[in-house]
Amino acid sequence: MTFEEVLIQKPAERAQCAGAALEEVLVSAKDNESLTVGVYECAKVMNLDPDSVSFCVLATDEQFEWDVALQIHFTLIQSFCFDNDISIVRVSDMQRLADIVGDETEQLEDAHCVLIT
Repeated sequence: MTFEEVLIQKPAERAQCAGAALEEVLVSAKDNESLTVGVYECAKVMNLDPDSVSFCVLATDEQFEWDVALQIHFTLIQSFCFDNDISIVRVSDMQRLADIVGDETEQLEDAHCVLIT
């Protein structure tokens, strides 16, 4: 797809393409064991070796929208990413993100933050 084709797409089509591309990147990173999942685990990785982080995905659902502690963590992570030139994507379906980055046997409760290294 060319840049011109993207410009003439409808917003809904553009969002679907972006979502599919993000899913493809996450699956590829998972296969290469390049994912860190969880707010605290991600904070540790960013603190120890921020140059190893390529990309950050932050996810929340309506159920966590009013979680003040989580919003503070998100603010701190976003600030750290901004200071270290790490790209951030915010998504609105944490369960879908957990399904993509988790194993079939693994139940991810803290898939609010995912790093690709």
